[in-house]
Amino acid sequence: MTNAIDHHVGKRIRRRRRLLGLTQQQLAQSVGIRFQQIQKYESGANRVSASRLFELAEALDVPVQYFYEGLQGSGESAAPEGENVAADVLSQKETLDLVRAYYKLNERPRRRLLELARSLDPDARGESAA
Repeated sequence: MTNAIDHHVGKRIRRRRRLLGLTQQQLAQSVGIRFQQIQKYESGANRVSASRLFELAEALDVPVQYFYEGLQGSGESAAPEGENVAADVLSQKETLDLVRAYYKLNERPRRRLLELARSLDPDARGESAA
């Protein structure tokens, strides 16, 4: 029997795996399990044990807390202030491809690309002068 936390942790595993460009098979091999188990974790069908979560955190190069970020608890908001991006957007392939391409650029082109993106946002045009 799974719950919302299992689904959230699974989504975070999938998001990080995709961001790193790993397949389920590659991630499974790095922690010594079969890819079907990764599928079950990512869908929330199977609960991830503490020891396995630690191994996944090491394989995905994130702290264990990463998997719980964004969970609504007692009085907490779902997203930290300033992060109003829908969670679904961050898991889309196009978004991940864009992030990967962005970080392959050197610092100067990254800055210029960010400035360009901000200039194209009609809501943010007046904010840069403030």
